Amino acid sequence: MERMTTQQQRPVAIWLYIGVGMLIIQVLLGGITRLTGSGLSITEWQPILGAFPPMNEAAWVKAFDKYKEIGQAKYLNNHFTLSDFKGIFFWEWLHRDWARLMGGVFLVGFVYFLIKRKIDRSMIKPMIILFLLGGLQAAIGWIMVKSGLNEDNLYVNHIRLAIHFLAALSLLVYVLWFALKLSTPVKEILIAPGLKKLNGWLLGLLTLQLFFGALMAGLHAALAASTWPDINGAWIPGNMFTQGSFLEDLTHNTQTIHFVHRNLAYLITILVVIWWWKAASETPEHSLLHRVRYLPLLLVLVQVLLGVLTLLGSQIHIPILQAILHQAVGMFLLLVLVWTYFLSYGKK
Repeated sequence: MERMTTQQQRPVAIWLYIGVGMLIIQVLLGGITRLTGSGLSITEWQPILGAFPPMNEAAWVKAFDKYKEIGQAKYLNNHFTLSDFKGIFFWEWLHRDWARLMGGVFLVGFVYFLIKRKIDRSMIKPMIILFLLGGLQAAIGWIMVKSGLNEDNLYVNHIRLAIHFLAALSLLVYVLWFALKLSTPVKEILIAPGLKKLNGWLLGLLTLQLFFGALMAGLHAALAASTWPDINGAWIPGNMFTQGSFLEDLTHNTQTIHFVHRNLAYLITILVVIWWWKAASETPEHSLLHRVRYLPLLLVLVQVLLGVLTLLGSQIHIPILQAILHQAVGMFLLLVLVWTYFLSYGKK
């Protein structure tokens, strides 16, 4: 089978972009599930039967009784009624069912396009990798949930949460890159090694920043220092090194995590401004990259603002709306930087 043109690949690209949109929704549903404390409400992993919620009162009581056996229910939510349990159950169920729906959309689409001969040989390997990454992400999600299904832990392990989050973003970026390869005209891909290198550094730093953002979320660290621009009255907290090792402090000490997360945000913002300036001067005015150069700058500024608003609003509880918007804009910044990297990926 001959390699298809961009126009011929358009239906497959649209299907992949639909997948990107569904993955964005899934990540945000995961954020809502975390913020509402819903992640441990379903104590079993049933890929097929779990697609349906409890269908009668007896089934609801049985699911609630299983939840009551774990530490979160015993020590944190021991005041819960069945109605309260149904409230948290909904978000975890929706998060899992949306994943099932995505799997169906990808599988049905793949079979359909295969039958219609819209998938050429060059797409087969990336498609297989896509499905493997999807399966891996589901497995990581269950491993994360299992870390909280005991009497000792009130929440899932925050390191596993961060891995689950980054794995989801990796799948999202992979699908986007695949779609961009099928839909972007060759003439729009510039040879811009300087921009590409700086863009690459930005992607690396943003990935690290997103990891620390997940640690912030998993440890509810916003509640530990809800002040800005200082951290509980200090620019450099005095209790940043209390865990016995540097690695432990980086991953378990909320003050250290705050310090790294905030300063990475400032560094990324400065580098995005530099990238924007270079893109304005080093790309042709008619190019797509030149026209979209404002997007990373706009997103990073909004992201910093939302981060500050989330912190200042975290006096007793973390504000869900600001936190979800903060997560969403961070994810969009990642996708836009992947797009700009792709557009500067040309080779001589």
